[in-house]
Amino acid sequence: MRVMAQVAMVMNLDKCIGCHTCSVTCKQVWTNRPGLEYVYFNNVETKPGVGYPRRYEDQRQWRGGWKLDRKGRLTLKAGGRLRRLLQMYYNPDLPSIDDYGEPWTYDYRTVIDAPLGTVNPSAHSISTLTGEDMRIRWGSNFDDDLAGGPEHAPDDPDLEGLQERVRMEFEQVFMFYLPRICEHCLNPSCVASCPSGAMYKREEDGIVLVDQNRCRGWRFCVSGCPYKKVYFNYKTGKAEKCTFCFPRIESGQPTICSETCVGRLRYLGLLLYDADAVLAAASTPDPQDLYEAQLSVFLDPEDPHVRAEAARSGIADDWIEAARRSPVHALAVRHRVALPLHPEFRTLPMVWYIPPLSPVADVAHAEGYDPADPDRVFAAIDALRVPVEYLANLFTAGKAETVRLVLRRLAAVRAVMRDVQLGRDPGEEVPRSVGMSPDDIDDLYRLLAIAKYEDRYVIPQVHAEEAGALTAQHQQLFCSLDGEGGPGMGGQGYPPPAGRAAAGEPPMFQGQDGRLHANLLGWDGTGDPSRLFPDAQGEAT
Repeated sequence: MRVMAQVAMVMNLDKCIGCHTCSVTCKQVWTNRPGLEYVYFNNVETKPGVGYPRRYEDQRQWRGGWKLDRKGRLTLKAGGRLRRLLQMYYNPDLPSIDDYGEPWTYDYRTVIDAPLGTVNPSAHSISTLTGEDMRIRWGSNFDDDLAGGPEHAPDDPDLEGLQERVRMEFEQVFMFYLPRICEHCLNPSCVASCPSGAMYKREEDGIVLVDQNRCRGWRFCVSGCPYKKVYFNYKTGKAEKCTFCFPRIESGQPTICSETCVGRLRYLGLLLYDADAVLAAASTPDPQDLYEAQLSVFLDPEDPHVRAEAARSGIADDWIEAARRSPVHALAVRHRVALPLHPEFRTLPMVWYIPPLSPVADVAHAEGYDPADPDRVFAAIDALRVPVEYLANLFTAGKAETVRLVLRRLAAVRAVMRDVQLGRDPGEEVPRSVGMSPDDIDDLYRLLAIAKYEDRYVIPQVHAEEAGALTAQHQQLFCSLDGEGGPGMGGQGYPPPAGRAAAGEPPMFQGQDGRLHANLLGWDGTGDPSRLFPDAQGEAT
């Protein structure tokens, strides 16, 4: 047994309201610069929907993640070294910019300087990639809130086999929100796909990063990631991805998406796992058994033997204690109400989701059930607007029984706490029917409903005495993006501007008309953006 620690996240989908605050703050912190205009390390998708990039979940098209060969051994879906060598200069498994949605801005000067008249002036869209006029056809949230649902939602790969049951009619349709970041997998296929060794998984906390100095821009990591959470910076020619806000994690702070989440739906904590068991778990023959196989990798931090082995492996005592108090361990391993996203990709993802229960009490009343009868409450689960089979396609490789048990446990918490609030004796029948005790119900209620900041984010700080070891291991102690084009470091964008903008001013690009335009995505928000509009002669004013 080789004990290692992994920082992981759980998201409670019942609390996500689709406000996209997490996407905006992540964008401002990590990708608000030239070269990454189209990139969202964190995005919120409406399900059912095609996602971002379009149909990223369809690995028959994109060939991401892992598969088993004829001998039952793990191999990349993208193929071995020979196939990747042949595709070095042409990779058909890469999403195009049309799959992400070409980013754009508007010609605001036309509106500002329009003369008085009866015709309303309009600002035409301009590509932030080329500076040319463009027609907007797709974007990262074009199917948000089921916009164009009947046209786009049926293309959701998770709806395969459910088309007859799920009809995209207004009175019958369902939806929920799915926030997504990099999964920081235990068995990352992006790391295995990288020919230059630039992608690596940190030994101390399991965060997957890109060494910008070693990256050669081959983009095999983009096609190798089944979640499509590795991106290509067309300005620097390097791959970039969600860093799990590791500078904040190292100081004991939550990720910026967690810190700013309006619904307080995110939980951060440590998991201890047996690194020697990862390969066997990812090689489980039946995809529907991968969820249980992944759970078997995790270790009980209350076990004295595990604690001793963890200390022997160099894990600090406060980290072991943090693993004991981890909300991620409680939700995903102890109570088993959080599920991994697409375990069939065999990457063993470490961002987990509590599936949405929907207003089960309202459904129970509508169906004529008695909420006081636990059997009647549980029977309402199969009448929910979100089909259990759809959730199973997302979280358990199609195994509906596992999702149904999770929803029953969530319903049991609501039923018991309703009795408590009404002054009734809840008894032990409902908890027992879902394999839980009254104490488990109370613990789950406190985590899901009333958990405080320090209960949702249990993140131990990195030890200063380990700085030398970390430097020797990674050859650097600074952020690999802290350079030209890095977060907050400016950069010239594309196409190259006529000259560098002054401090506080947005970077420029030359439009089809030959004039200079300002790219507000690269403006740091300070100072007066005097170059916002070019004058008639094309000079910046």
